[in-house]
Order: sequence, then structure tokens, then C-alpha cells
Amino acid sequence: MGEIGTREPTPVGNLLGAAVPTLRGRLFEVRIRREWRELVGAEIARRCQPVELRNGTLELIVDNSPWLHELSLREAELLSRLGERYGREAVRALRFSLGTLPPEPAGHPGRSGRSDARLAPEDAQMIEAAVALIAHPELRAAVRRLLEKASLSAKAHAAAP
Repeated sequence: MGEIGTREPTPVGNLLGAAVPTLRGRLFEVRIRREWRELVGAEIARRCQPVELRNGTLELIVDNSPWLHELSLREAELLSRLGERYGREAVRALRFSLGTLPPEPAGHPGRSGRSDARLAPEDAQMIEAAVALIAHPELRAAVRRLLEKASLSAKAHAAAP
């Protein structure tokens, strides 16, 4: 038997997964989401995000049809990357669907690749008022992104020498 204090620390996630087996899958999902950008690269991560892992199938949201097609063609490559990192049986299939990506975490480079681009509060209010009339949630989100990009682009061009 070893001496007290000579063992390596055990990650809390491992302890929780052992104590509450139903959490193990959810903790693994969180790990995939957290490591997604590093795993697939910034270009793919801007267009596609993991949503849920169910029975070995990782469900992914893709923000537009051309990328949905591209990623479907690259499914074997993505599965290979996932398998190298997490083991071949962890994720056995991918399911892609069109949808609205969740917002990027604060301080994280956004889809524009710029972490310093921020809307002025009055611009954000104007955009929200404009999209409030759109009933379809995906269309509303797409128009919101378009207006945000247009506003930030106009601000960047006005500030350029």
C-alpha cells in the first residue's frame, strides 16, 4: 500500500461519472463541445457545433447548406479525428442538420474571427427591434447575424484611415 499523498489527483468529472453513471455521457458531451474548435479547426467550428451525443451518434448543427454538404463529405475524416482523440467506440456516427449555432462564449473569437468586434448598445437595440417582427426563429437569427455583420462592417470601414 502506498503512502498517503503519493497518488495522482483524480479529476472531479471522473469521480462524478463513477458515482452517477448517467452523468458520464453528459460529461463526455461537455468535453467534446469544449474541445471542438481545437479538434476540427476554427473554420469548421465557425460553421458547425456539436449538440448532443446519443447512442454513439454525435448530432451536429451546421449553419448553412453548402457547409452541411461539405461536412457530410468529410464525415469519415471527422470521425477519424474523434476516434483518435476519444477512442473509436466513443463516437461511431455523425448526424448533421441545418440550424442556428449557439452564440460564441464571451471573449472567444467569434465567427468573424475577431474578438474585439462589439455592437454598440443602441445598434443592438435597433437590430433587435428590426428582427422582432420575424416569426420564424431560424430566419430571425439569420437576419440578426446579417444586420450585426453589416453594422460591424460599417463601423470598421468608418474607422479605417
